[in-house]
Amino acid sequence: MRVSLFVTCLVDQVFPQVGLSTIRILNRLGVEVDFDERQACCGQPAFNSGHSDESRTVARGFLEAYADSGPVVVPSGSCATMLKVFVPTLFPPDSREGRLAREIAGRTYELSDFLVSVLGVTRTGARFEEDVTYHDSCHQLRELGIGRQPRLLIQGVEGVRFLELPNAARCCGFGGTFSVKFADVSAAIGEDKVDTIHQSGARYVVANDVSCLMHIGGLLQRRGSQVRTLHLAELLAKFEE
Repeated sequence: MRVSLFVTCLVDQVFPQVGLSTIRILNRLGVEVDFDERQACCGQPAFNSGHSDESRTVARGFLEAYADSGPVVVPSGSCATMLKVFVPTLFPPDSREGRLAREIAGRTYELSDFLVSVLGVTRTGARFEEDVTYHDSCHQLRELGIGRQPRLLIQGVEGVRFLELPNAARCCGFGGTFSVKFADVSAAIGEDKVDTIHQSGARYVVANDVSCLMHIGGLLQRRGSQVRTLHLAELLAKFEE
C-alpha cells in the first residue's frame, strides 16, 4: 500500500519528530509514504477565526496537491477533522471543488484510525516501560468519533501501563486562536486538565494533536512537573533496534 502524508503546520515547523515517527511506523508496517512538497496549511486557523474566504483559498491548494493521491494520513485529529468535515463545506456541493473535497475527505484518515480501522493493526512493535495516560482532543473525539483506536494502540505497546485519565474528554483549553484571544480562560481550562493528569498517576500524557500537547506541556513545565508529553506517533515508533 502507498499513502500520502499530510504533515500539518505545527509538525512541519515545530515538531518534525512526529512526522518522522509517522513515516517510521508506516514503513515498518509495509506502507510506502509519499510526501507532496506542495502541501501547506489545511486552512483551519482562518476557518476557526471566521475567515472563510481565506480558508477557501488555502483549501484549494490542498485539493490541487492531493487530487490524484492515494489515502491521505494525518497525524492530527484537528487537521484531519478540517479536511474531512469542514473543507467540503467551503465549496458549492455541485462544483468541481466541492466534489473533489468530498472525494478526498473520504480517503483522508487520522493516523490512529488508519492503523486500526484500515490496516487492522493494534501493535506496531513498540516498547515503552512507563505509566501512560491519554488525552482526547476535541475535534478528533467529537467530530470524528475517534477514541477507541488510540487507546488500543497505546495498550498494544509492550511494557506500557495504561492509566485512564479522569475526564479524558474534557478540553485542554488550547482551541487554536482561542488561546490567544482568551488566554486567561485557556490557561484556567488547561490547569484543570493538568490536575487530572497528575491525578492519573501517569508519567507520560499522550495525545494525537501536538497543539494540545504544546499547551499541556507548557503548563506542566510551568508547574515544574515531572510529567512529560508524547504524541501517539512518537510512542508507537519506540522500536527496539
